[in-house]
Amino acid sequence: MNKPISILGTGWLGLPLAKAFLEDNYTIKGSTTSKNKLKNLSENGIIAYQIVVTEEGPLGNVDSFLSESDTLIINIPPGVRRNPEVNFVAKIEKLIPYIENSIIKKVIFVSSTSVFVDLEGFPLISEEMLPNATSNAGKQLMEVEQLLQNQKKFKTTVLRFAGLFGPNRHPATMLSKRNNIKNPEAPVNLIHLTDCIGIIKKIIETKSWAHVFNASYPDHPEKAVYYSKVCKQMGLPAPDYDFETPSKGKIIESRQIVESLNYKFIHKL
Repeated sequence: MNKPISILGTGWLGLPLAKAFLEDNYTIKGSTTSKNKLKNLSENGIIAYQIVVTEEGPLGNVDSFLSESDTLIINIPPGVRRNPEVNFVAKIEKLIPYIENSIIKKVIFVSSTSVFVDLEGFPLISEEMLPNATSNAGKQLMEVEQLLQNQKKFKTTVLRFAGLFGPNRHPATMLSKRNNIKNPEAPVNLIHLTDCIGIIKKIIETKSWAHVFNASYPDHPEKAVYYSKVCKQMGLPAPDYDFETPSKGKIIESRQIVESLNYKFIHKL
């Protein structure tokens, strides 16, 4: 029988991920920061907890949330864009003792390809490359990745997702409203919700622990061309781009996803 999985953060990605595991006969413990969402989680068959991860320590019944599970998926955003003063590293530091005191032995940390900077020439980014973020959010993610991987009582696999898209979510809806968008010639790095879920399940199925994976759909069309096309398909105004300034970007390579996990991407851009 499968041991329970605890998912810290059951939002846009975490909730459908939980449902996918339930279909595979896992018991799922899921957290939300909102009391109002507890009922919805319970109605979907998830053992629901209200947990808020703070810089002073997590609030809520964390011990019960982690009990009986041997796998924890940390799927909470740093929150730095909304509040630059947020110390995401401190939040995770305060969470770690609770993980250590539980029977959790395996952790998946959902990170982001923003740990790599955009550059002219669009470098190919592989898992072997060291992160080099300069933004506040990117640097904090880098530090949390290292912090979790350095722990001795559990093994952490870092999963860096490119830009997320899926039901009711596509970057094109925001870009269509903007003018003078930078980096129009940069490669697009995106991944669909379906593949996010498939990759996480594959990590657990193959017991791929203490690894780092970059996750982006293998095709990387030019930003201006791609988003203009998508906006047209969605009936939205085409974005306006700044072609005067040299474009910066990167190409996220997902070779380890394909080779080590033997994963085949499902949803095209």
